[in-house]
Amino acid sequence: MSRTTLSLIVSLLLISQFSSGQSRLSPDGVKLERTLQMIDRLYVDDVETSRLTEVAIRAMLLELDPHSSYLDKEEVKAMNEPLQGNFEGIGISFNMLTDTLYVMEVISGGPSQKVGLMPGDKIIYVNDSLIAGIKMNNQDVIKKLRGPKGTTVDVKVLRRGTPQLLEFRIVRDKIPIYSIDASYMVDKQTGYIRLSRFGINSSEEFLEAGKALKAQGMKNLILDLTGNGGGILQTASDIADQFLGAGKLVVYTEGRNQPRQELRTTSAGSFEDGRLVILVDEGSASASEIVAGAVQDWDRGIVVGRRTFGKGLVQRQLPLPDGTMIRLTVARYYTPTGRSIQKPYREGHIDEYHRDFYNRLQNGEMMHADSIRFPDSLKFRTLVN
Repeated sequence: MSRTTLSLIVSLLLISQFSSGQSRLSPDGVKLERTLQMIDRLYVDDVETSRLTEVAIRAMLLELDPHSSYLDKEEVKAMNEPLQGNFEGIGISFNMLTDTLYVMEVISGGPSQKVGLMPGDKIIYVNDSLIAGIKMNNQDVIKKLRGPKGTTVDVKVLRRGTPQLLEFRIVRDKIPIYSIDASYMVDKQTGYIRLSRFGINSSEEFLEAGKALKAQGMKNLILDLTGNGGGILQTASDIADQFLGAGKLVVYTEGRNQPRQELRTTSAGSFEDGRLVILVDEGSASASEIVAGAVQDWDRGIVVGRRTFGKGLVQRQLPLPDGTMIRLTVARYYTPTGRSIQKPYREGHIDEYHRDFYNRLQNGEMMHADSIRFPDSLKFRTLVN
């Protein structure tokens, strides 16, 4: 096993020491390094050291919380693409529910829309490989569906109301990623904007959409954040800034090794007056919850929908020497009233955490209002009213 490979895994235990200028191995670091050396020198068979290293890192991070993670080179690339503007693929967003791939969104003008793929379709086969009923993670699916522009992928889908599988041949293309899925006037005074992500250009797109709607007479706004899984923190702060007066707290972060850091509004926003409604659901997470929480806490508008995802852990991206990365949780997000955005979890019980949506569905919460539990501990006082 090379010294470089050893240092990759040992570095996880030493990140805090290195950042503070200390380079001496901790007792745990020495123990881990010696274990790897003994495996390399004495184990009965050859060992694929790179795989062993990744397995060890992933296993350690699983013991911490649901969002600390290890990303290989391909996963690093996939993580950055939705925030940077475009990628090459078939133009859908999807969700793996238990062991079935559901098409959640078909990107307007993309290859999948052109051949007739629709939201709600279940993808059963990809290039004659069965993917339904087989445990696969998102990255496994992405590797099958994405590819260079001009190449083809064959899919077979099950569509509600259609007994037989439908077959589609999709030619991959460059997929532009826009943050605004829809922007229009609901009535003479009310505008509607659907924001699907918080990317690099999302704030500018939001301002342009708002300006266009104001030119049509908009005085009130419905901001749709359903299914918006978040993105860049600064973008969330910039958008919240449009609704709140100067100097107001938007969100703060705090952790054991990270002192409290605050994000506050700056100059006058473009939509500080007028009625505001924010739509959310169980897919609204992270940056979406920051914006909705700030609007709710400052009594600026009404939040309508279902309980949001509850992703309030702050990850710091820590590159490793070979181009891979660790996303390590270093702090928590708190709304202006001091509410932690993160939903409860038990260390080492990640599967239970990710089954939360399924459990809510089974309990009837998604279908019947009287099945929703709202404990007194979740009640809070807003900052104005």
